[in-house]
Amino acid sequence: MQNLDIDMDLQEFRGILGEALAEGGSQRLLRLTDEEIAVLDPDSLTDCVAPTPRLGRLSEQERAWAYATALRSLVSREAVEIGNIDELDALLRTADADPETAGQPSGVDVDMRIAPEVSLALTLRRSADRALAVEQHTSGGVAHTLVYAHSADLLLVERITAGGLHMFSLASSAADAAEVVRLFVDPFEVADQDGRPQQLTSEQIAAQNVGRPLNEAINGALVVGQLVVLADAPGPLLTTYATGEAVWTVYVEKPQAASGITARAVGTNTLRKMITQLILPS
Repeated sequence: MQNLDIDMDLQEFRGILGEALAEGGSQRLLRLTDEEIAVLDPDSLTDCVAPTPRLGRLSEQERAWAYATALRSLVSREAVEIGNIDELDALLRTADADPETAGQPSGVDVDMRIAPEVSLALTLRRSADRALAVEQHTSGGVAHTLVYAHSADLLLVERITAGGLHMFSLASSAADAAEVVRLFVDPFEVADQDGRPQQLTSEQIAAQNVGRPLNEAINGALVVGQLVVLADAPGPLLTTYATGEAVWTVYVEKPQAASGITARAVGTNTLRKMITQLILPS
């Protein structure tokens, strides 16, 4: 089966972008699973920073079955249009009969065209020069959010569950995307008020000599967020600790630097501003 060419001129999709971003805020675009992304854009499994958590838990044979099922799902949802449906049906019947060859080249050149909104999401996640990668650690596992910044008024937000469901939305500003991330790292909305900044060194952090309030926040955190800027130049790092009562942040100005580390309790507005600055510096 051939790889699909998802490169596109974004100007072709002005209508989609205009409709999705007209009202401001973050507007839902579509949802895809790990397996569906692997079928639509297999190169992205190695080229993109977004994880595919479910695929990592499957054997090769299980993946083959999952890819065949994903292709069926994409066709039934009209996420892809098939020009030679009979050849595709024969390919899927072969996968059913011999799971060891499912998803492998079979001489059938399937004529597929991706729906515009799917192509848009896959293109935006591949072509951003700057992204914010966020990990959310809870007792239930690890989830991810990525914000791909293309301009001040075009950002793609990709939320990834621990089960491998990718939820894409478009945001018309860094502040709108930051609000999605804020709720991701503070899902119980306990950020209350700003505390006094506390300067730390890497040695203090390594020795866990960070003072009682921050130490209690670290040990009592229900949600830990790790935010990393992905760009040509190494960006700052931000770690959040959400307890049942407050949110603390530890901001690292430059990775591996001995200084430039600030810890503080934060309120909602400050947390949102810090995330916005990470997404697109003013």
